Amino acid sequence: MKFHDLLKMSLSSLWRRKLRTILTILGVIIGTAAIVVMMSLGIGSNKMLMEQIASSGGLTTINVYGGSSGMVISSDGSVTQESEPKQLTEEVMEEIGQIPHVTVSSGILNLSIMVRQGAYQSNLYIQGMTGEALRAMDIPLGEGRLPEENGTELELLLGNQVICDFYSVSGGRSYYETGELPDVDLMGQPLFATLDMDAYYEAQSGNGQMPKKYLVNVSGIVAGSLDEYNEYSWNTYADLDTMKTVLKRVFKNKVIPGQPTMANGKPYNYLIFNNGYVRVDDMDHVAEVQKTISDMGFETYSNSEYVQTMQQQSAQTQAVLGGIGAVSLFVAAIGIANTMMMSIYERTKEIGVIKVLGCSLSNIRSMFLLEAAFIGFIGGILGLGISYGISALINYVVSSSGQAAYISYIPLWLSAAALGFSTLIGILAGLMPALRAMRLSALEAIRTQ
Repeated sequence: MKFHDLLKMSLSSLWRRKLRTILTILGVIIGTAAIVVMMSLGIGSNKMLMEQIASSGGLTTINVYGGSSGMVISSDGSVTQESEPKQLTEEVMEEIGQIPHVTVSSGILNLSIMVRQGAYQSNLYIQGMTGEALRAMDIPLGEGRLPEENGTELELLLGNQVICDFYSVSGGRSYYETGELPDVDLMGQPLFATLDMDAYYEAQSGNGQMPKKYLVNVSGIVAGSLDEYNEYSWNTYADLDTMKTVLKRVFKNKVIPGQPTMANGKPYNYLIFNNGYVRVDDMDHVAEVQKTISDMGFETYSNSEYVQTMQQQSAQTQAVLGGIGAVSLFVAAIGIANTMMMSIYERTKEIGVIKVLGCSLSNIRSMFLLEAAFIGFIGGILGLGISYGISALINYVVSSSGQAAYISYIPLWLSAAALGFSTLIGILAGLMPALRAMRLSALEAIRTQ
């Protein structure tokens, strides 16, 4: 018997028992929709997590911090205490930059300053980074450009919400109190900056003169409105080399604020970074690079540690949710098996006739397996359609409440897997009835009324 004939006989048999077929398919629809929607919630949560991590430093970034003093074991086995903690210097960051798979290595120099324009002022916390690091961060710009590298005058890149921190010098009223943006032109007019905040506070208490102010320009502003938050919204960036040039000129022979001093109170002849920024070429190499830096005696942190933990939890969540949905599909499989067994009892004489006519046992088995596969396949397709509808509804309800828009996500592989699984369930459920049909005696089947 040709496959085309088997196909026609299987479809014809299903069509003759429309109500039973529809009810059996309904069970598969419910089971498929349940397992797909359940897994989509786990996949959507994991996807949302990965997007949040990617927008807050990415998966290939390592933050490096100075190490604390520790024990040193000499060759003779004696243990001594290090007197000085590990410090992040230019030489150290250059050494880190030579580690295999490291693409960017930059020290980060932090400085608190006060800026003023007209009747408004604000306190800014600057992060000085190399131009290479600023470019690697791929900061979205709404206006302007990144700070000029190796310049002589300080330029600042401001977050899109930094302007909200400017307040009136006379009344101290800010945007959050008045609801009105301060009258400052960040891109059009320079800012007067106080770099020596220690001297400023001393002058405020009457113990000295006000420090000199310097002109600084804003080179760019991060993209986004006042209501759009991202990891750069409240930050202020400057080119590290320019920042070092300016600080050495302003604080000549003096201690730069935030920098450690020697035992006699004098500044070091080199700068010590507050922390370091390291970029790796691939997420698979992050742990390796991180271990190398840790072995150098420095503290490290990367999102990959957090990601591995969360992915394990996400996998467990998906397994639990998928298992809950699979129970419904298992119940549907029982329904398919029951339908096929009933079909065999009702078609016993038909089976006997086609056996007498010379139909092979494999053809009889294939005919019943095709019927079961059709039930699983059709139920899978309709179940997938319902799953997409439920997923869209869940996302709409969640997004309308102001939260993340995609808590449920159905990737193509899940759709293909669900359709294949539902068809396979149908085939497996129909296997035992098909084998029973093969074992029927042709003569006894023909005598059946």
